[in-house]
Amino acid sequence: MEVNESTASGALRRFVGRRAIVTGASRGIGAGVAERLAAEGASVALVARTGEPGTKIAGSLRETADRLADHGVLVAVVVADLTDEQDRARVVPAAVEALEGPIDVLVNNAAAAVYAPVVEMPLRRRRLLFEANVHAPLDLVQAVVPAMAAAGQGWIVNLGSRTARHWSGPPFDLGVTGTTTSVYGASKAALDRISNGLAAELFDVGIRVNAIAPRGAVMSEGAEALVGGRIDPEKIESLEHMVEAVVALCCCGPEVTGQSRVSDDVLTDFALDVRGLDAAPLNRDAST
Repeated sequence: MEVNESTASGALRRFVGRRAIVTGASRGIGAGVAERLAAEGASVALVARTGEPGTKIAGSLRETADRLADHGVLVAVVVADLTDEQDRARVVPAAVEALEGPIDVLVNNAAAAVYAPVVEMPLRRRRLLFEANVHAPLDLVQAVVPAMAAAGQGWIVNLGSRTARHWSGPPFDLGVTGTTTSVYGASKAALDRISNGLAAELFDVGIRVNAIAPRGAVMSEGAEALVGGRIDPEKIESLEHMVEAVVALCCCGPEVTGQSRVSDDVLTDFALDVRGLDAAPLNRDAST
């Protein structure tokens, strides 16, 4: 699917007839990606632990679903704890039933972010990080692959992190976070390597698998509260910027697979203009 259809308003419609699962879709990057896919015509299954408004964390699956409904597509809400093996096993079957067919696009965005110095990170938190950031996305991949392979195509995008990089040194310039992101980064490094291996295994059946990380902090509601003013403004990107790069990998050609990319590189290499979450050009003339 490398079509470039657009509406009269200039909005792209690349995913008409496609079915997608987006995890961590109650807020932030996941909600943004889900909205953009829906705006371009995809039926979308939204997955997260938070189903209804009113929690301390901004956003909910229901709020996201209400926004997607404005695009006139089929939307499913699957409330599941992805750190629980049995709970996450329900996700793909529930999405397939609700969306009335097999999944074409899987975006593994959900993650556990626990930060502590390596020497202080307790075992239970290490297990949580790898359960959420490695085992859960891999289980979902294994569940969608048979139908994708039967169809001869599919797109899997795993959200990575720049924290997967090694520190250079000595001396070590640890920045504002110090070594507190090292174990989290290790889980994301594992996901990157698994993504590459999956791409190699699945290339001959037409399934593209890529990992993508933001260049820095993505200014969603959750990230803004977390980072405050501690991050260099040059290392902050808009939600629309990151979403544009992620969605490009959800409809890429067969030659784009097995890669671990950064959002800026994807936008540059594909010569993409950043669009709004409604898939229409940003800063367009309101009179047109």
